Amino acid sequence: MSDAAPRMYGTERQMQVYLAGMQGQRPTTPMTYEQLEEQARQRLSPEAYGYVAGGAGGEETMRANRAAFERWQIVPRMLRDVSQRDLRVQVLGASMPAPVMLAPIGVQSIVHPEAEVAVARAAASIGVPFILSTASSKTMEEVAQAADAVGKTPRWYQLYWGRDPELTASFLSRAEKAGYSAIVVTLDTPILSWRERDISLAYLPFLLGEGIANYLSDPVFRASLPQPPEENPQAAIMRFVQVFSNPTLTWDDLRFLREHTSLPLLLKGILHPDDASRALDAGAAGIIVSNHGGRQVDGAIPALDALPGVVAAVRGRAPVLFDSGIRRGADIFRAGALGAKAVLLGRPYMWGLTLGGEAGVRDVVLNTLADLDLTLALSGYTSCAQLTPEALRRA
Repeated sequence: MSDAAPRMYGTERQMQVYLAGMQGQRPTTPMTYEQLEEQARQRLSPEAYGYVAGGAGGEETMRANRAAFERWQIVPRMLRDVSQRDLRVQVLGASMPAPVMLAPIGVQSIVHPEAEVAVARAAASIGVPFILSTASSKTMEEVAQAADAVGKTPRWYQLYWGRDPELTASFLSRAEKAGYSAIVVTLDTPILSWRERDISLAYLPFLLGEGIANYLSDPVFRASLPQPPEENPQAAIMRFVQVFSNPTLTWDDLRFLREHTSLPLLLKGILHPDDASRALDAGAAGIIVSNHGGRQVDGAIPALDALPGVVAAVRGRAPVLFDSGIRRGADIFRAGALGAKAVLLGRPYMWGLTLGGEAGVRDVVLNTLADLDLTLALSGYTSCAQLTPEALRRA
């Protein structure tokens, strides 16, 4: 995609749908987020749906994430010649066709058997970068191979930083060898939160062996087991529980990661400006403003409300990305206007995966890009680089 001409995602997508409609064919993937989620809910078990859809506690943070977007209104400008648009952006030296990446989401096998492999193929077919979770249902090598078979597109590896330093070093080494070009370190999950939906259903997929493929395939992890996981899966699961999280970590520990990988590090979960400044002082190559989609701290600040303060603290020294609550093109527009270089799309593509596997993910991403493209044009802009806070009004 880096050398390709800019694409008119919105115009193309609209005409595809309308022309198909003339043949009596309506879209198989729902166009609205609400329909996507509802049809996925009908397809999934209550446990799987609750795990993906749910958040921490009473889910106040999830609702606040969405309400924060509604507090910012777009101010369209007229007569600006928007016939040609270019959504492309550069992040860490890599060209992206649009300011959108697929967020790291674990245990995808609970919604579709092809899990992250299907997502990687869909992302590569469009040229949109994806971030693979440590808690993936497929190994990082298998996912990389699937993506490369379709096309070359940037991919990052998200690290859940656990208790075993040797295992962490092994994950970093494997990611680098498998062609992941950056490490996203999730900081906001030193322990799992109180999640009422999951607890009510007594459901944690890891305890069923879901989402631990990278552990079971790792030589360091396997060497720590009394028996191979194929012979004693329960012992492997219990070992995973012991090493997955690490509440003892401090800023000083970031040196360990820097010593064990040459890849750029982006810190995910930053909400306070002082933490953003400290991250850069510690050598972070980028910041991801996120409250984990409302899954970790109930009553936390909405991620969008935190974005301007973090952008101000960073002062252009590193890219600031945004995660938590993105549903439509207007959300991407608003995050971009408030300073995000790109956004991470999460639950929408998971519902697409649920309903249609690789094709469902592709549909959701293309629809999102089309929506962004048209929102940009109809607001009077032809590139994401033109967006500033002046494009918005605080409601």
